[in-house]
Amino acid sequence: MTLETRGGDESDQRLIARWRAGDSRAASLLVSRHADALARFAVSSGERDEVEELVQDTFVRAFGSLDAFRGESSLRTWLFTIERRLMLDRRRSERRQKAMVSIEPSDAVTEFDALDGLLAEEAEARVKKAVTSLSPTQHEVFTLRVEQGFSYKEIAEVVGTTEGAARVHYHNAMRAVKEFLNE
Repeated sequence: MTLETRGGDESDQRLIARWRAGDSRAASLLVSRHADALARFAVSSGERDEVEELVQDTFVRAFGSLDAFRGESSLRTWLFTIERRLMLDRRRSERRQKAMVSIEPSDAVTEFDALDGLLAEEAEARVKKAVTSLSPTQHEVFTLRVEQGFSYKEIAEVVGTTEGAARVHYHNAMRAVKEFLNE
């Protein structure tokens, strides 16, 4: 089994065991440990509406099927897989196109002059456009690797592909973004 510890905290596996034994505080600790990363993944995957509800639904589904969690991957990877499936289900039911990654302008640009801000906005717009030009799979792999810091193995588990395919998708996404930015 995979044991995860975050800065000396109790492992996810131990918290799961506590939750199964009836300790509801263990579930709260798991939620607080993983909710922010799930929300960031949802937003970076194009979700704009009801992100909090999506994260809650992810945990409801996870806790409802925790007996099916075999521990072959980390709990975090399993949660991301559940959330990804929920997003795909949501998109299918709403029949909408995948939205682009939202890159929010930073409020910390106060140290720069107007020209620096303008250049930063222009660069941001080009990066957004480059990322939206990626295929849905490339976009997802790129986001998981760059924004979430997932390994190729974790990406493969979340996306439902092989580790080698995840590497190829990431390589192709990086090449496409670079080519787009060099145009």
